[in-house]
Amino acid sequence: MDYTESFLEEYLESFDRLKRKDRLQSSLPLPTMSEIKNLTVSLMALFFPGQRETMDKAVLKLAVSESYHKASSILMDAAFKAIRYESPDKSQDLCLEEAEGYIKHLTAKLPEIRRLLKLDAEAGFDGDPAARSVHEVILCYPALHAITVHRVAHELFREGLPIIPRMMNEIAHSQTGIDIHPGAEIGESFFIDHGTGVVIGETTVIGKHVKLYQGVTLGALSIPKKDTLSETETKKRHPTIEDNVTIYAGSTILGDITIGHDTIIASNAWIKDSIPAESMVITARPEIKVRPIRREE
Repeated sequence: MDYTESFLEEYLESFDRLKRKDRLQSSLPLPTMSEIKNLTVSLMALFFPGQRETMDKAVLKLAVSESYHKASSILMDAAFKAIRYESPDKSQDLCLEEAEGYIKHLTAKLPEIRRLLKLDAEAGFDGDPAARSVHEVILCYPALHAITVHRVAHELFREGLPIIPRMMNEIAHSQTGIDIHPGAEIGESFFIDHGTGVVIGETTVIGKHVKLYQGVTLGALSIPKKDTLSETETKKRHPTIEDNVTIYAGSTILGDITIGHDTIIASNAWIKDSIPAESMVITARPEIKVRPIRREE
């Protein structure tokens, strides 16, 4: 017996139930994750073209130019799709104009992003005795990949580009195990050692020279449904981490609180209240009991 027709009729109804309040947009294309992955690859090549001190400037210029044009071409197409999907009533010409505006904004920010990334790479080298060179940090450390993608995604997110910044950070998340929302503000010389399991929420603010270890969460407390809260109550939900703070593995810091500058948070801390500057936060040492294993003869 062929169930195809009955299945299709019931299955397609689910698309109507999932539509947004005012329209069903499934007929408009969205950027694909594979496109955005190619964008992140091009951005890594743009910021870190693998140059050496002996590389000819003309060769470097060509490499940078190729990476820039590839990244901007991918972003232009993806931005157009995202804008048109979110605003289907806009003309194609207007969507193209807005997409071009995002490219121009990002292009103007690229030198500053590159400066910040150099400082991030140096912070990784300075902060990890296992690192043999800055180039090793660039090539091998997942944190630098995640931070590179984030710094670009953050600029696009701040400018209001829909969908794409979240897709960019999810690509980095899937590749590195580091989950940084594009809304998070991160200062210079930022380093994440190891990195797996780090979560940084949307309204997090991180100062300069901050170092995190694996498994750190900078998150928000659970809230009721958004429509029950005011804009003020939902605007800042995540911590502010001031300059020169180190947060060790497995620590969880929740809510709109402040960790004061030059503070050290020991592993596995659970923090929901602000911490004053120049503090050492440790959890009480658990009682450890050791007994011999009794085996039956």
